[in-house]
Order: sequence, then C-alpha cells, then structure tokens
Amino acid sequence: MFERLNRAQPFGILVMRLALGAIMIANGFHKIFPRGALYNFTHYVGTLGLPPWLGYVSAFTEFFGGILLVLGLLTRIAAMLTAIDMAVAIIKVTWHGGLVGQHNMSLTLACFALALMLVFTGGGLLAIDNAIGGSGRSRG
Repeated sequence: MFERLNRAQPFGILVMRLALGAIMIANGFHKIFPRGALYNFTHYVGTLGLPPWLGYVSAFTEFFGGILLVLGLLTRIAAMLTAIDMAVAIIKVTWHGGLVGQHNMSLTLACFALALMLVFTGGGLLAIDNAIGGSGRSRG
C-alpha cells in the first residue's frame, strides 16, 4: 500500500503547488490590481513597523510567486519567498488572532507549511522545472 502512495508523490506535490499557487495569486491580485490597492497595501505594511517598500515585495511575491508555483517554474525559489512572506504575515499580522476567530492565522500557517514543504521537495515530476532540468524534481 505504501509503495502506491510513494508512486503518487508527484500528484501530491502537484496538488500542493496548485493549491498554494492559487491562494497566493488570489491574495496578491487583490493587493496589486484594483486601483490604489498597492498604494494602500504599502502604507498598511508601514503601519506594521516595517518599511513600506516591503509591501511591494510582499504583493509581487504573492502574485508572481503564485504564478511560478502553479507553473512549477523556479518552484523552490518561489516557495522560499512565499514561506518568508507567510512567516512575516504570521508574526506581524495574524499571531494575536490565534488559530480560530475572525483574524486567525490558520490559513497563513497552512500556506507557510505548504511553501516550506515545496522548498524541501521541489516542484515534482509534473513541474516545468523538471522538464527544463531545474531542481524541481522530488526524490519520490
């Protein structure tokens, strides 16, 4: 039974990549594209005690990093940047909300865990990284 599961690892990695990528694209999109959203987001980041320019880094990491994750292109780099983004979000934004409630950290923590797993596994066999000889291949 476990051998079958081992052979299915590329599918599991694909699901992780697609889920995390879709969440990041959606969150990044709402920070970049509505008129004035990016400006507002950078100022919000400034209120967290961080340099406002990190708002650009965060928004672009989420949107463009999410696209890279969905494609399986530069997977480990995109996943590492996403993990850092989620770690900062947990520490600066959602930590006080706990795991349940209106402003909870459960989704942020799950995204952090998915990103970290993709850093360790790479994009898997179904990633563009693997097709072009990148480091996206997992050892499954």
